[in-house]
Amino acid sequence: MNSARLIIRKAEPADIAGIVELQKANQQAQGGSLSGELPAARIAEMLEDMPQVVAMQGEEVVGFLLTTSQAVNRRHPVMVVEKTLEAFPAMESDAYIYGPICVGACQRGQGLAQRLFEALLQYAPDRQGVLFIRDDNPASLQAHRKMGMRAVAQFHFNDALFHVFAYKTQAGSTR
Repeated sequence: MNSARLIIRKAEPADIAGIVELQKANQQAQGGSLSGELPAARIAEMLEDMPQVVAMQGEEVVGFLLTTSQAVNRRHPVMVVEKTLEAFPAMESDAYIYGPICVGACQRGQGLAQRLFEALLQYAPDRQGVLFIRDDNPASLQAHRKMGMRAVAQFHFNDALFHVFAYKTQAGSTR
């Protein structure tokens, strides 16, 4: 186990390879809960457009929280995100898509997802975030409720039920 101190910060271009590696290790086919993979070029584009957050232990990315602006999403539409936006038409004009969020196996159960989210709120204050979570991912549903997010809609896609969550920071709190 790496004994280096855990640091949470804005992602930098040098972190992209580590994000891609952690993303690959946590795909459903590998026993994880991520169901899609973003290529390095897309992550680079997202990094230029919105704050992305990483948890670093030494030189290793052990967690990340990615965000996508509506503008980048329009350039690269993803059907499950489109279904999310259809299910929640109250999305604000400057709102962003939250996720994916990924915590490496060695860091799970230690509150890292919450810490990544808190860092994101500092980097993107006073904006609405919208996300989707599969119904068969109870750990994610519980974690996001614990973060203060609320379910605002549901939809079915590819024979699965999804929950749409939304949040907005105001004066240091989420609601």
